[in-house]
Amino acid sequence: MESFHALSTLFDHAQCQFSVYDLGRRVCLLDDAEFRAVEANQQPYPYPLRHHAHMAVAFWPKSGAPWVWFLKMPLDERGLLSHTAMGDFLQYVSAAMGENLSATPNKAQREKLANNPYTFTPTDDKMAMFHASLTYSLGRPASQYYEQAQHYLNGELGWDNWQGVGLQGLADICVRMHEQNNATRVRKAIANMPTTPQYALLGCLEHCTLSDKLAATLRTLFSDLCESQEVDLFFVSALLRAHAGAPKTQRDQLIRAVLAKRALHHQEIFVAIAGRCWDGLTDDAVLDTFLIAIADQHDPALFQQIYADLVMMPELRGALLSRLHGNTSPALTQAMARLQSAVKQPHHDH
Repeated sequence: MESFHALSTLFDHAQCQFSVYDLGRRVCLLDDAEFRAVEANQQPYPYPLRHHAHMAVAFWPKSGAPWVWFLKMPLDERGLLSHTAMGDFLQYVSAAMGENLSATPNKAQREKLANNPYTFTPTDDKMAMFHASLTYSLGRPASQYYEQAQHYLNGELGWDNWQGVGLQGLADICVRMHEQNNATRVRKAIANMPTTPQYALLGCLEHCTLSDKLAATLRTLFSDLCESQEVDLFFVSALLRAHAGAPKTQRDQLIRAVLAKRALHHQEIFVAIAGRCWDGLTDDAVLDTFLIAIADQHDPALFQQIYADLVMMPELRGALLSRLHGNTSPALTQAMARLQSAVKQPHHDH
């Protein structure tokens, strides 16, 4: 078999169509040209997570069902894909499948292929959103849970009767937001739902583009929450994450509102912003406010973890490196000095 060094070359050779989704941060389709540029190391991987690219690679022959690989590929310090790891994975493919990618692999081939260090299992919510997105993009019908989820969101089953509503059904609705009045359903239902299905729905919304109206509904939930005595940080975090695909102005306003409330300065909240709403940090003032808030937690490990995560993001790398080299606002410089003096205090935890 010819040796291939890129997935796209392998699929082109096998005359398979393919699509690649990022599953690290938000479930989203990678543009074909962008993916090929990443494979050729002409640009960094756009959505790194813990120094890896987490991808769902779906491919299918002209007239066949898609076959999916969930791949976790290492990235170098600049965010470029490791050619060695990719070549290594393709060796596994060739050993398991031979030349023929178009035949459905048998059990032995599947087991042989699954036995490699580059595959991973996505979380349930990402798996549900990926399946919903893929079936939708291929023009296939939604899952068998779709109608039940619609009935539930209409309020027809009673808000407490959510046990029979599958996560896959909610994911199908979120992917088909522009059809069958689904956006209105979601908007009207979300405030009435008990916590468990509410979290499940917000978890799906993290991966969607939100309309102005839906973002405004979430913002109202946030405002109501902040007026209650006991603020639920986990719920604020879920609302923030769900704003990842909100219109920029609304997302950035929410980030500012959260950072302005000291009571909300918590690891959960910082991780939600860094993990899902990193786009909102491309504004220099917001980025500084964010870094100062984390530095003021006096938790060097937390600061280091979030900094190391964000500096891999192509659109934030320059701004973060320049701050590391001293181009910072006086307020951030002071916060960093306070953080460093906290490190130098003697520890008594040995």
